[in-house]
Amino acid sequence: MTANTVEPVIAARLEAALAAARLAATETRAWFGRTGLVVDLKADASPVTQADRAAEGVLRRALLGRFPDDAFLGEETGGTPGTSGFEWIVDPIDGTKSFIRGVPLYATLVGCRREGRGVLGVIAIPALDETVYAARGGGAWHVCGAAAPVATRVSSRGSLREALLCSSDFTSFARWSGGADAGDAARDRLEAACGVVRTWGDGYGYLLVATGRADVMVDPLLNAWDAAAVETVVTEAGGRFTDWAGRDRIDSGDGVATNGVLHDAMLACLRPGKPMD
Repeated sequence: MTANTVEPVIAARLEAALAAARLAATETRAWFGRTGLVVDLKADASPVTQADRAAEGVLRRALLGRFPDDAFLGEETGGTPGTSGFEWIVDPIDGTKSFIRGVPLYATLVGCRREGRGVLGVIAIPALDETVYAARGGGAWHVCGAAAPVATRVSSRGSLREALLCSSDFTSFARWSGGADAGDAARDRLEAACGVVRTWGDGYGYLLVATGRADVMVDPLLNAWDAAAVETVVTEAGGRFTDWAGRDRIDSGDGVATNGVLHDAMLACLRPGKPMD
């Protein structure tokens, strides 16, 4: 990240976000693959483990310890108001179902917004020791293990027929807020339109888009803590992230990330004949 491209207050928070993500990664790896992991079900029937709660505690303490006036929203512990105008939005283990089964594609997501606008994001894949991060105006950066970060960009593919599409779970399209039939129809159109379809989902799928290895990532079910880190990472890598109506929002309940070139075609597949806001 070049000097003088990122505001100092954002650069300081990016440094803190990366440090916090590393601490959370250490915490999750300590639980990963452990036998006897206790799994509880939340009100929405999604799973949560001791590792989720412990890692979110690490993130909360690290970030608010550095910036106590910032707001904080976590998937497991809810929100804490702030006065600075900055809000941290985190998901300690994005992909808990994968984590429980010992699949190494779970992510730790750390996003920060200022006055409702994304200013930085970190997508870390602890079990693979791979991270992509970005700050507004500073581009996106990819790091594997102890190697130095390198600038990263989305792909340049211009045809859905050539595109690699990822989604966390194609069965979840039936639970899209627009209705089960409409969700299933959208899934069928995507599978027919795209050249390669894979369920390398959750935060890992968005990391693949930001690093140019996948071209599209789409989710019919998406919470703010799933999207806050992603929006800045993908856009700073040269792509686009919106909801299915084409709006720059993280709280609509759905989301799509692309290399930018394919975005309008993706929106047309998701909501044919619908005007985009």
